[in-house]
Amino acid sequence: MAPPSQHCFDTVNGATNNGVVPVVMVDTPQQKLPCPTLLDAGEFRRQGHQVIDFIADYYGRMGDYPVHPSVTPGFLRNQLPGAAPSRPEPDAFGSALRDVRDLILPGITHWQSPRHFAHFPASSSTVGALGEALTAGINVVPFTWTASPAATELEMVVVDWLGKALHLPDSLLFAGGGGGALLGTSCEAILCALVAARDQKLAEIGGKRIVDLVVYCSDQTHFAFRKAARIAGIQRGQCREIRTCHADMFALSPTELRDAMQADVDAGLVPLFLCATVGTTQTTAVDPIGELCAVAAPHGVWVHVDAAYAGSALVCPEFRHVIDGVESVDSFSMNAHKWLLANNDCCAMWVKKPCALIAALGTEQEYILRDSAAPDVVDYKDWTLTLTRRFRALKVWLVLRCYGVDGLRDHVRSHVRMAEALENMVKADGRFEVVTDRRFALVCFRLRPREEFGGEKTANELNRGLLAEVNAVSSGPYMSSANVGGMYVLRCAVGSTLTEERHVEDAWTVVQDRASAILQRMEIIYSVVSRSVRNLG
Repeated sequence: MAPPSQHCFDTVNGATNNGVVPVVMVDTPQQKLPCPTLLDAGEFRRQGHQVIDFIADYYGRMGDYPVHPSVTPGFLRNQLPGAAPSRPEPDAFGSALRDVRDLILPGITHWQSPRHFAHFPASSSTVGALGEALTAGINVVPFTWTASPAATELEMVVVDWLGKALHLPDSLLFAGGGGGALLGTSCEAILCALVAARDQKLAEIGGKRIVDLVVYCSDQTHFAFRKAARIAGIQRGQCREIRTCHADMFALSPTELRDAMQADVDAGLVPLFLCATVGTTQTTAVDPIGELCAVAAPHGVWVHVDAAYAGSALVCPEFRHVIDGVESVDSFSMNAHKWLLANNDCCAMWVKKPCALIAALGTEQEYILRDSAAPDVVDYKDWTLTLTRRFRALKVWLVLRCYGVDGLRDHVRSHVRMAEALENMVKADGRFEVVTDRRFALVCFRLRPREEFGGEKTANELNRGLLAEVNAVSSGPYMSSANVGGMYVLRCAVGSTLTEERHVEDAWTVVQDRASAILQRMEIIYSVVSRSVRNLG
C-alpha cells in the first residue's frame, strides 16, 4: 500500500545490522506525497471488502449452481467486447464484479461445489484463500535467497514441516541432507526430476547417448510423465508403458518391470528413470514402491514417486504403508492443493540429492542481488524450471499453523469415511459392482453386465449412458469415468471441502434412479426385440 501522506522514508543514516538499512519515519507535515490510486490503501480496503463479500456470497449460494454448465463454445466471447476499453467506466471494479457474477460464474465448472465428484479435489479453505490474497498483496519474487530471504527460508521450513507431517523419510528433508521446493503442479516436479536424472546419467555415459535412454511407467501413469519425457529429449519410442491388470488392481508389476529393463539392457539401451505412482488418476492404484526400487537399483535408475492426489492421505498414519520402501526413492512429489486445503496452486517436491537438481537446472550467470549471499544458501531458481516464482510457502505455512496436522487428518478422514459409505451403498445394490478396491476417497463402480442385454458386449455402452444421464440432472452430482481393463466405469471422487454425507447420499440416489430408468427402458426394448424374433421364427 502507499505510505501515509504525512510520512516519508529516511535512509540517510546508512546500513547497520547485517547490511539492513534502518527505516526511520520522519514527519513532514508541510509536504504531501503523491498517493496513486493503483496501490492506494483506502481504495484497496474498499475494493477488497467487495471481493471478500463476493466470494463469501458465492460460497453461500454454491448450491444454486449446477456443478457443470450447459454452455456451448463461444458463449462468453460473444458477450464480451472485442477489445479492452481505452478508459475505465465509472465504478469499473463494481461493474466487472457484476459481470463475473452474471456472465462468468454461470459458465464455469464449480470445483468447490459439494456435488463435484468428477475429479480429484482442488481443495479450498478460508485460510488457503486468504493466504493466496496475502501472497498476492506482498508480491515478492523469491528466485534467490537474497531476492527475498524470509520467503526462501520459510519455504525450506514449510517443506520440512510438510514432509514430516506426511511421514516422509529424513533423507528427503533438509534436516536429513535432502530438500524440497514448492512448485505449481506435479507436471513440473516430474519434469525437474527427469531432467536431473538425465543429466546425471549422461555425465556418466556421455551426452551423445541421449538417444539410448529409456524411461518406464505403467499404462496407468498420468500422461504428464510421457509429456515430460518428450520435453526432456527422450525418444518417443523409448517410454515403456508397462501393462497392468485387474488382478493386480492396476498396480505396476515388479516382474514386468524387471523383464522390460533387462530387455532394454540386452538391446544396448540405458534404463534411466521410473515414475511410480501412489494413487493413479483413473482408479487410485498404488504401485509397490519398495519392490520397484529393488528392481531399478541394479541399473542405476532414478525412481520418482508421483503422489499428486494420494500423497495428502499420508498425513494419516493408517496410510503410511502405501509408501513402504520410500526410503529408496530419489524424489517424491504431491499436490497440497488437491486435498490439504492449500488452494491452487501448490505442489511439493522433495529430492534426496539436491545437487543433482542444481547441476541440471542451475544458472551460471550472476544475477542482481545474488552477490552478497553466502555460498551455501538455497537459490530456488536453481531447483526448478522457472526463475520467477510465487511465495507459495506463506499460504502453506498459514494452513499448517491455523489447521494443524490433526486438522488436516480430520479433513482427509472425513472424506475417506464418506467414500467408504458410498462403497457400501454400491455393494448393497445387486445391480452394481465396485470395480477396484477403494483405497482412499475414490469409488469406481459400474452397472453389472446383464446377459439378457448382451453381457460384457453392451456393458460399456450401458454405463456410458448411465453417466450421461446422471450428469444431466441439473441439481445432481457431477461424476466422471475411467476405462480400465476394457471396462467403462463411473468415478466418484469425494473431496470437496463443502461435501457432507447428505451430498454423497443424494448423489447415490440420483445414480440409482437413473439406473432404474435405463434398465426399465432396456427391458422394454429387449422384450420387443425378443417377441419380434420369436414371431419371425
